[in-house]
Amino acid sequence: MRILVEGSGGSEGWPQAGCRCASCLRQATDGMTRKRSTIVVDGRVRLGAGVTAGGAGEEARVVAGRAGAAAGYQVRRLGDVREGGGGGWDVTAPDGGRLLYPAGPGSAPGPEQDAAPYDVAFLDLLGDPAQLGWLRARGLITADTVTAVAFADHRVPSERELGRRCGFWRARLVRDGDAISQARSAHKGLEGVNGTRRVLVLGGARSGKSERAELRLAGEPEVTYVATGGDGAGDPDWAARVAAHRARRPAWWRTAETTDLAGVLRAARGAVLIDGIGTWLAAVLDERGGWEDPAAAPEKLAGRVAELLGAWRQAGAYVVAVSDETGLGVVPATPAGRLFRDELGRLNQALAAESEEAELVVAGRVLPLGEW
Repeated sequence: MRILVEGSGGSEGWPQAGCRCASCLRQATDGMTRKRSTIVVDGRVRLGAGVTAGGAGEEARVVAGRAGAAAGYQVRRLGDVREGGGGGWDVTAPDGGRLLYPAGPGSAPGPEQDAAPYDVAFLDLLGDPAQLGWLRARGLITADTVTAVAFADHRVPSERELGRRCGFWRARLVRDGDAISQARSAHKGLEGVNGTRRVLVLGGARSGKSERAELRLAGEPEVTYVATGGDGAGDPDWAARVAAHRARRPAWWRTAETTDLAGVLRAARGAVLIDGIGTWLAAVLDERGGWEDPAAAPEKLAGRVAELLGAWRQAGAYVVAVSDETGLGVVPATPAGRLFRDELGRLNQALAAESEEAELVVAGRVLPLGEW
């Protein structure tokens, strides 16, 4: 199976004509242009946005709402994993090669769970990146699948950010005119992203740090979400925050509500998201009675912090941890506030020193922190 990418942009391309958004203007300024997403399989079957059907005797084509097949090609329309979605297409070539392609932006095609793995899969990962993790978890996308982004458009701020996301999703960033054949897109057994095992995501309140961490792990087939702040029983505001986080996470992620981060890291495989380090520290201070005697708190915390750092350093899973950046404001007015700021600042430094990547999220924008 050989696939020609005629276009890789959104349904109106990228930049979109007449659009004044920052993303489209940035694309135009950089001279980057993507035509609306369309691919051609072996020169015989065309899939994509706005493709018109060929007449009798012409090559088989597929358009929205209609399926057809060239000689020897099986083309099936798939439903969507979400209600009201656009679904997509399942193509099997005469040589047995299998292709998955979305019907349009916002589509998340849902193949049968007992289907064979795909050799090539195009997905609208800007619309729903978690569909990649869902397909990997079911064995429909494997390390041998060439996975690529379709319908790249102004839902992402820039080409550079799109490239970053493709990196941690382990997806190929294709461009107009690229040719794709059945080849490996990732090494088998790769547990992290480009050798990364540990990532620390820092940010202030409502900065977007949790969303960024979740986005990083959206393509992983096995994720354990570690909630360190409890379920908010007795605190309606905190309970509402917890509920919002739960609703945003993929339904198949496992959740562990615990402060035993070292134990989780020692046993974990796949991927782990810790949200967050600040609430863990506050809980451990509660457990150790640190708030009552701030001067003695560092000594009381030392054992638990050392245990966490040791497990973080030797983690076998791909771990992303969220933590609060508390050092940018005024000096806290209370001993307890100063204790928390100082201890969390020291812990953030220690975790960052043992991480392959660290980044700071400010107003939803991500600032990668330089390598050592």
